[in-house]
Amino acid sequence: MTIRRRTLLIGMALAAASPAARAQQAAGTPGTGTAAADIAAPQGLPEIGKWMLTAQGVPSDWLGEIFEGKNLREPINVIILDEGATSAEDAKARLTAAAAKAGYPVRFGHSTGYQGSIGGRLYAQLPQGRDDAFSNNVFELDNNHGRIFGPHRMGDAYVFTAAFSREDVAPFRAVRHRYASFNQARDSFTQSLDRTTGYKVARFVNLDNALIGDPKFTTGDHDGIAVLLRAGR
Repeated sequence: MTIRRRTLLIGMALAAASPAARAQQAAGTPGTGTAAADIAAPQGLPEIGKWMLTAQGVPSDWLGEIFEGKNLREPINVIILDEGATSAEDAKARLTAAAAKAGYPVRFGHSTGYQGSIGGRLYAQLPQGRDDAFSNNVFELDNNHGRIFGPHRMGDAYVFTAAFSREDVAPFRAVRHRYASFNQARDSFTQSLDRTTGYKVARFVNLDNALIGDPKFTTGDHDGIAVLLRAGR
């Protein structure tokens, strides 16, 4: 199934939901059915879901990609702590602007409809366009891209999580988009923000979400670590 076909199906499912349901999801809905093994409890942060989830609430599989004979599972690999935002909407606007300044604007051509778990609640992805993601290149070329979830309020701060991956694009092959790396995309995104914006790399958080030795699933080159970016006023 092509990326655009999957995007259309996910978009249709989201469109079928009531406006009230979509608004509730954007604000964070209570998480249900998430196994304890799929939740991390890092020090100084709310509980963090280990995986990017589909609209159905199951771990995303990178559009069914088979990597080294196994299904890929998409890990959360970035955490963002905004201690300067005045509201959830301000936190979203600040982060979107910073991503664009760092070379990761919102671009079309990616599957959508994903969500992430923070503090026991599910948050719809940013950006929220029909086929948008934050990306450092157009989808017709090799690119790092990702979706961001939140924000979840923690005291006076706002917490986001994100899942970034790199895809290699071969326009003239039957399978045009192939998984390349989680770590490369994570490091590129966080280092770009650290270098060009007020979002600075603060520490590395072990989410224990690297799948090693599993007979069916893999997280590719992911090392189980999320990079924490921190922004002040």
